[in-house]
Amino acid sequence: MLNASPIRSYNLFGETAELADVLHVETISSRSALHDWRLKAHRHARLHQLLFMTKGGGVAEIDGKQHPLPAPCFVNIPRGVVHGFDFKPQTNGWVITLTSDLLDHFLLESEGVRTPLEQPLVLPLNTDLRRLAEQLSEEYHSQSFARAQLLRSLAGALTALVARSIFEVDRANAPAQGNPLFARFEDMIERDFRKRRPLADYARDLAISPTHLNRIAHQSTGQAASKLINDRMLREARRMLIYTNLTAAQIAYDLGFSDPAHFSRVFAKGTGVAPKTFRQQLTGTK
Repeated sequence: MLNASPIRSYNLFGETAELADVLHVETISSRSALHDWRLKAHRHARLHQLLFMTKGGGVAEIDGKQHPLPAPCFVNIPRGVVHGFDFKPQTNGWVITLTSDLLDHFLLESEGVRTPLEQPLVLPLNTDLRRLAEQLSEEYHSQSFARAQLLRSLAGALTALVARSIFEVDRANAPAQGNPLFARFEDMIERDFRKRRPLADYARDLAISPTHLNRIAHQSTGQAASKLINDRMLREARRMLIYTNLTAAQIAYDLGFSDPAHFSRVFAKGTGVAPKTFRQQLTGTK
């Protein structure tokens, strides 16, 4: 059994760096062997993890429930989901970590792929998924030309196959676990994050008080409701700075800010750097 302990949040890309790489790949053994094959319950606020186990076994703790890990299998861990692992020694496979920015780039809301990916679960690992995960791992550890482009393409294909596997076992249409009010709140954020709506407006539409909404958000994610709203805006801002040529001012107006300077201050407070600096760090320019 995994020991109960205070839930901690981790960022594989560091506490200050916003995007150290397109994604992150490591073997299961590389990290877990250092911790006696046991990783305590924790969560990632902005990272989506996919674990592909090819050898060994163990137990996964996902949102307080125990799930056996019979190899070969894969584990889908959406952002914000509390998870921990107790592996058998010599267990191996890959842990592939994707940023929310990358997922936003290639997951279109209209295509419906995001819905199955939001379900944390364990499923058998089929040959196609294993082959693709292995290929992505090989490319990640190479320094070949067009590496970043290939990593993004492989990650898109991998998440599509994961979503298909979940959908094919009829999990996509299952009722969402957790508080239904929080699920509605998340839908509202996704719909309205460009409108700069205050928290009180969301609470009013849900027919609850802002205090109650904050309580629900904290129970579901460990974060305040207002932070979830702001984080969604920042995710979009980062995505646009990374993947478009729009100026910071154009991005500010697109995200509902009437004053680009205000947007720059909010962005810098949330990420540690101004929008211009963020883009310069990614491109290596000054």
